[in-house]
Amino acid sequence: MAGIGTAVRESPPEVLPRRRWLVVALAALTGFLLTVAWSAAFVDSTIGDNVADTLLGHDAKATPISGVAAGVVFAFVSGLAGTFTACNIAAFGAVAPMLGTTGGRWARLRASLAPLGLLAAGMVPVAAVYGALVGVIGTRMPQFDTAQAQAGTLNGRAVQSLVVFGVIGLAMLYLGLAALGLVPDPFRRRPAARTVFLGVLIGGFLVGRPFPLFRQLFRDAAESGNPLYGAAAFVLQSVGNIAVMAVLFLLLGTLAGGPLRRWLTAKPSRTAAITAATLIAAGVFTFLYWDVRLLAGRGVLPWYPIAPWVG
Repeated sequence: MAGIGTAVRESPPEVLPRRRWLVVALAALTGFLLTVAWSAAFVDSTIGDNVADTLLGHDAKATPISGVAAGVVFAFVSGLAGTFTACNIAAFGAVAPMLGTTGGRWARLRASLAPLGLLAAGMVPVAAVYGALVGVIGTRMPQFDTAQAQAGTLNGRAVQSLVVFGVIGLAMLYLGLAALGLVPDPFRRRPAARTVFLGVLIGGFLVGRPFPLFRQLFRDAAESGNPLYGAAAFVLQSVGNIAVMAVLFLLLGTLAGGPLRRWLTAKPSRTAAITAATLIAAGVFTFLYWDVRLLAGRGVLPWYPIAPWVG
């Protein structure tokens, strides 16, 4: 009977960390503690709104989007402003494979660009297709609804977020466990496909995203009735979401030489442990925050621990 023991044999012992369950426990605890401490009001408003207002030069929420050109600019800027929202924490699971590249600086730069291209190959089609659908039928979709749900109930927007982010969180958790050899890895012989799949998950953020500035873009694309505008705006929103992280990844991949690079490449198990830990932490955070904490916040579940400063 196939089980955990069979899954472990899929990877050579030397590429797997010895204390795999310790990695799982610490990463899962990190993801849980982030859900307890995460303040959506601070990240969405204090950081997100201020960044958007500064880059646009006006109150992003209070100023209507006037025309396609303004919408395109708003899409990218609002994506940048949403870099550190609760959705995007999951994207950090892509950083570890970029750190262990050997060779000169230009070789490391090229090696870092390749995963980013694969990430985009998964992300862009999802964002484009969803944006086009919004341009055609968006006014009848749950995300267009602005009505607030009564206590103890969920509106269509909340259900959509719960389902989408629940699936994304569980998928990332599974990939993290697979990186440790604890479950079968569907991408064991196809690492490029794994990166593309991570891009698909990141593109899926838009399908469930409740970020206020994104909802503003969503309503504008839906009311336009233009699928091309919807597709372009949503792709730019996704690109803006990962732009800061992409730059950080490139810098790490290019400049992470010396002791850090030697430490990572000395034992392949270290890269596996970091990859697994980031994916597990991101998956646990995404599932608990968007499913369990969301249900508790709406009064469907009785309680979820929240830090005092969250409110």
